[in-house]
Amino acid sequence: MTTQALLKQLYETPEADLIAEITQLKADLGDQLLILGHHYQREEVFEFADVAGDSLKLAQKAAATDAANIIFCGVHFMAEMADILTADHQRVILPDLAAGCSMADMADDEQVSRCWQELATIIATDMCVTPVTYINSTAALKSFCGKHEGVVCTSGNAQRVMNWAWSQREKILFFPDQHLGQNTALAMGLSDDDMIIWDPYLPLGGNSPQAIAHAKLILWKGFCSVHQLFKSEHALTMRNNHPDIQILAHPECSREVCETADFVGSTERIIEHVIEAEPGQSFAIATELNLVNRLRIQHPDKPIWFLSPMICMCSTMFRTDLQHLCAALRSIQKDTITHQIKVPEEQKPWAKLSLQRMLNLG
Repeated sequence: MTTQALLKQLYETPEADLIAEITQLKADLGDQLLILGHHYQREEVFEFADVAGDSLKLAQKAAATDAANIIFCGVHFMAEMADILTADHQRVILPDLAAGCSMADMADDEQVSRCWQELATIIATDMCVTPVTYINSTAALKSFCGKHEGVVCTSGNAQRVMNWAWSQREKILFFPDQHLGQNTALAMGLSDDDMIIWDPYLPLGGNSPQAIAHAKLILWKGFCSVHQLFKSEHALTMRNNHPDIQILAHPECSREVCETADFVGSTERIIEHVIEAEPGQSFAIATELNLVNRLRIQHPDKPIWFLSPMICMCSTMFRTDLQHLCAALRSIQKDTITHQIKVPEEQKPWAKLSLQRMLNLG
């Protein structure tokens, strides 16, 4: 049976039967299987994760596991990361191959290589620039960073990574998320004069040679389509309606939103902040909808609102459903893997080096 035919059959199967089958398959596979689930997954899939977390936590778990089969309930770059960090005999499966990331698509290896070459006409890139890629990027860009003595970062460790990068060289080229880089740098005390934006569709990224020579931080013009839906006026409305509310924002949000927030942090830190708060404390949270809804359910003693009046859901994360998870489990049981993620061998060593530099920083 083809994957398409199997999925058609599974979509005609009652949800209760799907849940029962997934539960049984998971039990049958035992320690041969590890299911990693990102916080943005839909609830019914999230419940089957052996380990749940943000990108940093899941990278650490992928590097540490001995499981022969890893199902990554997330998006493509995350499954690539797991394949890079695991051994050759381990298989990484992405339930739906269409689960991608719009931010990761905003910088490819050809664009970044061209940027590096253009920068080299103004400054000695290999002598004075450390490339830093957000984990929301392709294996090819992680490989690029490995080759050029650069590093990967997550939203949870961006400040620590950027401190390290500046200790190596005087400038950072940060891609693909402008906002994470900018918000982190501002929190570290950099000024607007220290940063420039690199637009890959303009000569020299739209900058003068003088601006490039002066900049300490070169920010790629990229963003998360979900987090850009939050606006500073949403926070103002919340404060007017709920004077004692705390605004929590993910650093992928715009600078204007982060500047209105009471707390800015990764998904893990947002979760910790809510857990540590006193009962009765209310929150408006600027991050993906599935996570906010889960926090609302888990903490009924703490009123929680979604900051935006619009639905801000990661549609590619949402592609992974019970049907795709069940199909992935069946493929492992029958040893007919169709959605295995395999990073090209020429990219793996360099990509692993840049990821390992990050993991070594803690």
